[in-house]
Amino acid sequence: MMHLSRIVAGAGVLALGASLVACSADSGASSDSYSIVFLASSSQNGYNQAVYEGIEQRAAELSDELGITIDTKIQDGQFDANTQLSQLQNAGTTGQADAVVVVPHDGPALNAAFPLGSDLPVVSVLNPIGPDINEMEPQVEGVVSTVASPPANGAELQAETVVDYCADIDPCKIGLLAGLLNSPLDIERVDAWKGVLEQHDNIEIVGTVEGAYDRDQSLTAVSNLLQANSDINGILSNADQQTLGAQIALENAGIDPASVFLTGGGGTVEAVQAVRDGIWTNDFLNFPVSMGSAALEQAVNALRGETVESVIDADSIVDMGPIVTREDLEAAPDYTGEWNG
Repeated sequence: MMHLSRIVAGAGVLALGASLVACSADSGASSDSYSIVFLASSSQNGYNQAVYEGIEQRAAELSDELGITIDTKIQDGQFDANTQLSQLQNAGTTGQADAVVVVPHDGPALNAAFPLGSDLPVVSVLNPIGPDINEMEPQVEGVVSTVASPPANGAELQAETVVDYCADIDPCKIGLLAGLLNSPLDIERVDAWKGVLEQHDNIEIVGTVEGAYDRDQSLTAVSNLLQANSDINGILSNADQQTLGAQIALENAGIDPASVFLTGGGGTVEAVQAVRDGIWTNDFLNFPVSMGSAALEQAVNALRGETVESVIDADSIVDMGPIVTREDLEAAPDYTGEWNG
């Protein structure tokens, strides 16, 4: 269903420098059967689907290795904070799940679900649960592990590549293409982008538009942006699906995508190929299948009273990137990306 790179970190080395916390035997009784629910920020979103693919794969592997049964199921958060909050609260009170893995749509909002009223271990993927979107250590009791990296760090790295590209261009007109402008995760990214770019007088931000992690919505948003900015020098995006839409918008406007700065985030098969082909300037890799696999393993460790890694750095989970250029990929000819956007 999805093309996978087989560069998946082994157990115990999933993150470099991750801190370890010991779960007591009270955190989960030994069992031969576990039910783990995955709360997707949106089950229709390709990234969330890739995380769930990693969850399913690792569940099957651990079932065989440990001689137990690990059942998984997915719930759709519909990119809605209240929906996901209700799902998490229900998981804590119904007793139908032994553990939860969640990709939060709004990590600070999910803080309201705690305490869950049970010993249900929760593992967060992509961004943390709690008031600080850049703090990866669990911030609330009940969250046992976070598989993520600070969003501001990655956004700043992306913006610095824009600065390099624009070094000899004045003015250098850049459009910002964010996912959801009301999402804490994307608010943090946009703020970090602007914090870097606004330090350089030659860089002009010509607009900030919303792509909703969707190619077609991004196509429309960037097409509208280009109507008043046909001389644009680049598009800074945080999602590969969005960048694909931006690429089409540029082509429709008669602009060669390879002639401007163009980046995405996610490390999809399509994005990796676009960078290889010189169409995109670079891409910020992400590894959702490996992240889902790591999250499932930490949830099972918590249930079995074994050592849990409280933080797994998503940018170190695979020995690649996180930002890659055409030259980087030429040095790694077999790398294809973990998922299809």
